Amino acid sequence: MRTDEELAAAVATGNEAALGELIARYEHGLGAFLWRQTSGRDSEDLFQETWLRVVRSADRFDPTRKFSTWLFQIAVNLARDWHRRRPPEPTAELPEPSHAGSAARVEAGADAERLLDRLSTEHREVVVLGYYHDLPNAEVARILGIPEGTVKSRMHHALAKLSRIVRDAGGAHG
Repeated sequence: MRTDEELAAAVATGNEAALGELIARYEHGLGAFLWRQTSGRDSEDLFQETWLRVVRSADRFDPTRKFSTWLFQIAVNLARDWHRRRPPEPTAELPEPSHAGSAARVEAGADAERLLDRLSTEHREVVVLGYYHDLPNAEVARILGIPEGTVKSRMHHALAKLSRIVRDAGGAHG
């Protein structure tokens, strides 16, 4: 089986099968990352744009680097741009993700999305990459282009804010 980096080099030569294999490998992880970054809004468009940028830039990919880091850097930048020009909130409810099983799971997921929405872009990025994608701080730092200490600091502040939000919401109802 070829490595992601070998596949990326093949994409640079126009190999569509290599691109298809990369997309299949990262479809769930990248899609989930973009879903969480946008609460599902425009995530499919951002997913497609990420892969378009991979194809356009494949000849500039450095195969000594990790492909996944490069891929998620592209996605992070697109998500940041999306947040800067964020479209108005939809009036209809978001569709239920097709992979959701029970009503309780969907409700818990919606609660998590609402909580993530209350974080700044910088805090949401480290939480999504660190917790949802289980990436080590060093990898999160490489993807975001920031020092590892900054990742730890942002994670600490994000979790503290989430804790305050949950505690305050519990106090309001209890």
